[in-house]
Amino acid sequence: MFEIPEQMNVTDMFVDRNVREGRGDKTAVVDTGEGRSFTYSQVQERVNRFGNVLRETLGTRLEERVLLLLLDSEPFVASFFGSIKVGAVPIPTNTMFTPAEYEYLLNDSRARVLVIHAEILEQVSPILDNTRHLEHVVVVGHAPSLEKQEGISVHQFEDLLAESSPELEPEVMSKDDACLWLYSSGTTGFPKGAVHLQHDMLYTSEHYARQVIGFSEEDRVFSVAKLFFAYGLGNALYFPFYVGGTTILYPAKPDPETFFSIIDEHKPTILFSIPTAYLGMLGIEDAEERFDISSLRVCVSSGEPLPQPVWEQWRERFGLELLNGIGSTEILHIFISNYPGRSRHGSTGQLVPGYEAKLLAQEGEEVPMGEVGDLLISGDSICAFYWNKHEKTKDAIQGRWIRTGDKYSVDEDGHYYYQGRSDDMLRAGGIWVSPVEVEATLVEHPAVLECGVVGTEDEAGLIKPKAYVVLASGYTASPELEEELIAHVKARIARYKYPRWVAFIDELPRTATGKVQRYKLRQMV
Repeated sequence: MFEIPEQMNVTDMFVDRNVREGRGDKTAVVDTGEGRSFTYSQVQERVNRFGNVLRETLGTRLEERVLLLLLDSEPFVASFFGSIKVGAVPIPTNTMFTPAEYEYLLNDSRARVLVIHAEILEQVSPILDNTRHLEHVVVVGHAPSLEKQEGISVHQFEDLLAESSPELEPEVMSKDDACLWLYSSGTTGFPKGAVHLQHDMLYTSEHYARQVIGFSEEDRVFSVAKLFFAYGLGNALYFPFYVGGTTILYPAKPDPETFFSIIDEHKPTILFSIPTAYLGMLGIEDAEERFDISSLRVCVSSGEPLPQPVWEQWRERFGLELLNGIGSTEILHIFISNYPGRSRHGSTGQLVPGYEAKLLAQEGEEVPMGEVGDLLISGDSICAFYWNKHEKTKDAIQGRWIRTGDKYSVDEDGHYYYQGRSDDMLRAGGIWVSPVEVEATLVEHPAVLECGVVGTEDEAGLIKPKAYVVLASGYTASPELEEELIAHVKARIARYKYPRWVAFIDELPRTATGKVQRYKLRQMV
């Protein structure tokens, strides 16, 4: 039976344990950006050195926050686990935010230490004078000297590590102590800091990584999703470390051609990605001839709804099923997933062991099987609360349940079907319409590359579906094509669901995680 000790430190569980159990010489991290690999013993030493930097050099105390603004690379690993090992709280942070957002995060988190990659410095340096708690900036990589800020010391990452001790005993923590924060991106307003506890990563590792995906010591993992996302952090860091496997880190921007090259060269056995990236990879017509991807045994898709054509084409071209799943920043990782060997297209999957779900109507009662309801999840990886967001915490977390903001239906086999966000669903003729269903139908037409559907008022003030369409190569927008697409939907799903209008746009607005920002589509109306 899976049990978590009352007193422990998860860095000991994820890093030190691998060395104790004889995996010290095994490759833990392949850093493709630096062209270097690091064994578990080397990772442990650098984790220890960074922990000593925080404690001895920078004076970081228990539970103080360390904001990590880093590319996917070995310094991320050392900084993340080194912070936890001394009882500090790392905050992996989106590398694509604006200066104003970084100012908000630094002040909201009250981080005294910022660890930042040199390439991102220009996004942060303009706002350093506006930070109220920051005392130390630790720079990874080479960059022009940072202009001195009053009250802020600037350090070089590698210089600090070289001067610190490689020996460090983990700070003994409670399993319910704060361990890491992740800011939830959301679609409106500033992000919310989800406070995760020491036991949360162990819980998702055991129940999802081991029991659903079947992670083992032999696995090599490549994640398109970056480490600063909750999804990527599990995929590419603590899942492989939980079983003594290997992670392959790629620091640069998304590039489907490079993804294939990494798979061909480094032979991962598990690929984690998002539907948008899978679609990009499918767009490389000669990939089967140019790249060897036979090492892959599992391909996982999450982060946004998986279109049926992508699911089908990936299987047809590469002989691999895409395991669709849903997770969230607040729940740390995937809690509903398809299982290897029994993936069902159109379904997000079945509950991950250790999690419960219920679907509620607006009035609060559970909906009958097959009907659409708001999804609530229970499981022991749910964040404790949102930092400094008491009302939002109460709205989202209700006892042992959390409202995900998603609408779902479930069938008699326990397969869950995504029906859109709670604020995305719309009624047409008094009947719920799922934007996802209309979108899935539209993308079956060869002219449609991507699309987003939102509710728009007609002349009578009634809400009806409107589709925003990105055309595939070779197609041109026209009134005739608009009518053809409308007829295409009418012929395939209930007529009341068809889009009353089709607008052709160059690209869909998306969050950093690839999710369509429907509120921006609604603003286009």
